[in-house]
Amino acid sequence: MDDDMENGKGLSYQERSRTFPSMRSKSYTPWIFRILMRINARVLFVLLLLVFGAVFFVGANTSPIVVFVFSICIISFFFSVYLTKWVLAKDEGPPEMSQISDAIRDGAEGFFRTQYGTISKMAFILALVILGIYLFRTSTPQQEASGLGRTTSAYITAAAFLLGALCSGIAGYVGMWVSVRANVRVSSAARRSAREALQIAVRAGGFSAIVVVGMAVFGVAILYATFYFWLGVDSPGSMKVTELPLLLVGYGFGASFVALFAQLGGGIYTKAADVGADLVGKVEQGIPEDDPRNPAVIADLVGDNVGDCAARGADLFESIAAEIISAMILGGTMAQRCKIDDPSGFILFPLVVHSFDLVVSSIGILSIRGTRDSGLVVPIEDPMAILQKGYSVTIVLAVLTFGVSARWLLYTEQAPYAWLNFALCGLVGIITAYLFVLITKYYTDYKHEPVRMLALSSATGHGTNIIAGISLGLESTALPVLVISVAIVSAFWLGHTSGLVDDTGNPTGGLFGTAVATMGMLSTAAYVLTMDMFGPIADNAGGIVEMSQQPESVREITDLLDAVGNTTKATTKGFAIGSAALASFLLFSAYMDEVSSFSHIPFKQVDIAVPEIFVGGLLGSMLIFLFSAWACSAVGRTAQEVVNEVRRQFIERPGIMDYKEKPDYGRCVAIVASASLREMIKPGALAIISPIAVGVLFRILGYFTGQPLLGAKVVASMLMFATVAGILMALFMNTAGGAWDNAKKYIETGALGGKGSDCHKAAVTGDTVGDPFKDTAGPSLHVLIKMLATITLVMAPVFL
Repeated sequence: MDDDMENGKGLSYQERSRTFPSMRSKSYTPWIFRILMRINARVLFVLLLLVFGAVFFVGANTSPIVVFVFSICIISFFFSVYLTKWVLAKDEGPPEMSQISDAIRDGAEGFFRTQYGTISKMAFILALVILGIYLFRTSTPQQEASGLGRTTSAYITAAAFLLGALCSGIAGYVGMWVSVRANVRVSSAARRSAREALQIAVRAGGFSAIVVVGMAVFGVAILYATFYFWLGVDSPGSMKVTELPLLLVGYGFGASFVALFAQLGGGIYTKAADVGADLVGKVEQGIPEDDPRNPAVIADLVGDNVGDCAARGADLFESIAAEIISAMILGGTMAQRCKIDDPSGFILFPLVVHSFDLVVSSIGILSIRGTRDSGLVVPIEDPMAILQKGYSVTIVLAVLTFGVSARWLLYTEQAPYAWLNFALCGLVGIITAYLFVLITKYYTDYKHEPVRMLALSSATGHGTNIIAGISLGLESTALPVLVISVAIVSAFWLGHTSGLVDDTGNPTGGLFGTAVATMGMLSTAAYVLTMDMFGPIADNAGGIVEMSQQPESVREITDLLDAVGNTTKATTKGFAIGSAALASFLLFSAYMDEVSSFSHIPFKQVDIAVPEIFVGGLLGSMLIFLFSAWACSAVGRTAQEVVNEVRRQFIERPGIMDYKEKPDYGRCVAIVASASLREMIKPGALAIISPIAVGVLFRILGYFTGQPLLGAKVVASMLMFATVAGILMALFMNTAGGAWDNAKKYIETGALGGKGSDCHKAAVTGDTVGDPFKDTAGPSLHVLIKMLATITLVMAPVFL
């Protein structure tokens, strides 16, 4: 039979039961899970009871609020187990589907192991650098008063950094683990009904989202409670509880560090494979997307998992961790200035808000149900409308729980109605998040005019498509910036007028009001991440359906889910950049406070009229453009390798097009895996080294010119300008890329000539240009903005 296959005799390749090459010889499971699986079930149960007992003991000795947070997190983890069992109980469809799914799973897990092995080595080196800096830096008066020495502070920061990095890595693995198992089940369900396929994809994404948000909250709460208990916080002669959140900064930096490299490496992988597959497969050979004859198709499907699922899980984990820590720092600072008797409510408020996020998002996920009678033929509903209903349920519940949390934790006798102002700040954040989702949907969904006009521009050629896409992306920055501007000013004003004042009678709640708005924006983060994870799972399902050559009616269902997935991915990116803008504003304020405490010199404002400080701003803006350029060029270089390889296979194996010869999928997987790991280092190193190098250089200049804070001020300016430029660049890239992709999808529905037409080829060109925008450089900028803020907080002593 093998001889017949090689000679093109007997059954054609298309008619055969196809097997796909395994990318590794054996399945890979992280060592932590391998150890746990070897432990006897009863022993594991006893160990878990002991761990939970220790956690609750430490929590009970910290605050009842911490016990509440621990309880919600543990219940949410059990809920995620239920979702996993529900998804995995669904069938995998015919053998050809599971064979394709196994190949995707092997490729994704193999790349994940190599990528995170590289990242972990870099994380250990950076942890040693942080340890060395903290061992030789000067202590703050507060640390000296509390008896927290340099050595203890150094080890705490380095350990927090490594824990943040580890948790971020686990968040990424969880995102990928579920997506590579759910994709084939969604494909199988699409043979029966669109609603069932949608429900499986949503619940699979929900599992990942609940675990990611739960881990972010649980990790910060564990660190806080452990430090509180170990350091004897609030006992005579020890650290005050208002100073404790500053010890958590390392955790946020560790999460940002891993998220940046995960997003860069995964983004380069997925888009290089996608661009290579599209340019040769669709444009040159005229074959459909995800056609089994395309040698790069498995690499493309693997990329959806490592680029969209794993990287986005790490990204949102880092967003929530950074926002919680910055809000805890500002809450503690404000409570200290206002002399509030029990400041723990203001400090722990972010943890409670995100605990309620787990509850309301779980209800939102469960609100999306399948049809009661699976055998009943029903018209295909709009998946976006179904997801939107779930989001509306989540938002209504989030508003109610936010108000309850504010009354419970932010009530103080000094300002009896302050809690109401802060609840309104949260409402501002929730409305901002909803508006961001609507604006992004308007610019990226092909039901609306912008994408349809972009598709129409393809009728006159490739050039007009590119011009229209760039102009759409540039225009799409306006509304989000106006919304975020109104949100910052409104939240600051509500906090400022809350009635909380310091010793001199000056209002102090403004910044905390902005922090509460950020919490409000992220108070539905688990549901938003669910919608995001839905996208790549649906994309993979479509690929499996095409490769296993299911009927056209099944592909129509997965195409519909995939188009909606493109929109949900774009809305999540808009949501992420909005929260990054607010979180960076908070971290910037925390940085200025930390510089003041180290230098004993007031540091309240940054004067950009000073030449050196203005130069710092220019360097910050330049960093964004250079980073984006390197990220996009990395995709371009890797895609060129893929294009050359795919062309070579089509030339050397002409039987591929007639299904008489099988493409070498493994070769393309190997090319993008090695290239993406190599290419992610340069832009990542630029992001980490730049702020430190600029700070140290201007610190030396300040020493010789008699300006002791020059290094810190230049870094502050760099951070400020980089945040502004990064927000605009990320909005432009994310929206333009999403619009280009959905313009192509719109034409593929049969509009303007449909698949294979000249109009479609021009739209494919636009989509390939937009790929590195929306899935590599754009999402990496969210992480870059927050990482610049956390790295300056951790490295502040170096600049003084």
